Amino acid sequence: MDQPPPVELVRHVATSTGLPLATATRVVADVLAFFGETAEEYVRRRHRELKHRGLKNDQIWGRVAAELASRPVAAGRLSERQLRRIVYG
Repeated sequence: MDQPPPVELVRHVATSTGLPLATATRVVADVLAFFGETAEEYVRRRHRELKHRGLKNDQIWGRVAAELASRPVAAGRLSERQLRRIVYG
């Protein structure tokens, strides 16, 4: 993340949780970075993680598509073909 997190959001998190300002800043920055992934970055990362766990592509594509559909910053619906193209080009 290139810019600091929004001050008002950091203050809200610090106030509502009792966290020190520096900790709240780190937490907000981490959450924003996590949800700042593009659909392509997310698909590549999850494919790598699930392959590393030993899952096969047939198991991975449906799972990744369902995960994308439920993300707070929702990506558009992607077909299995589109998911494969993101990973393999």
